[in-house]
Amino acid sequence: MRFQGVLFDSGDTLIRPRGGRWNPRYDFEQIVLRHLPEIPAEAFPEAFLAGQRVLEAASVTANRTDYHRTILRALGAHHPPATLLEQLEEPATEPPVEPFPEAPGVLEQLRAQGVRMAVVSDNWPTLEDLYRRLGLREWAVLGCNKPDPRMYHAGSDGLGLPPGDCLFVDDDPELVAAAIALGYGGVTIARGPGQHSSVPSITSLEALIPVIHDGTQ
Repeated sequence: MRFQGVLFDSGDTLIRPRGGRWNPRYDFEQIVLRHLPEIPAEAFPEAFLAGQRVLEAASVTANRTDYHRTILRALGAHHPPATLLEQLEEPATEPPVEPFPEAPGVLEQLRAQGVRMAVVSDNWPTLEDLYRRLGLREWAVLGCNKPDPRMYHAGSDGLGLPPGDCLFVDDDPELVAAAIALGYGGVTIARGPGQHSSVPSITSLEALIPVIHDGTQ
């Protein structure tokens, strides 16, 4: 029996960071160089590593201003202009993420086939607005933190389906395994070369179509 619904993770499953990175924002260099044009372009990668260490050391979500100041100090800007910091905190002109190229087409195809869909994500309180800006709003359902069972159940309950009728799709094999243990179908999307998964996996969303139709992973 085919799956009646699909629960999608968000980041690295349906959407990816614009510019190829999650942090800092995709237009960080552009903003900084408008204020500090003397900074050499080759200095940014090392400064980004300093910022990444701040994110990794934080026990909770790191303060964005502290994160930006760390990168700027690594670039030699120990007293950055207040307007620079303000612009780095402002929303970007474009959404910070973009759908994977195949995502809109696959979602439209599944909808046309009557498959119910939801996005089950524990990231960003502004995710609903972000999906609206990306043209993917109608599939968004927000919850708590995976692998909390309530997170998965929020998605399947929202679709009005029992767990066994739903397929969970995520780039994290451990979260997929947790879904399978709760009675959901599960498949990992492993786009990167050399990625391995302890659970069934696919390399692109297009490969999801036969999995849904077969009702097996």
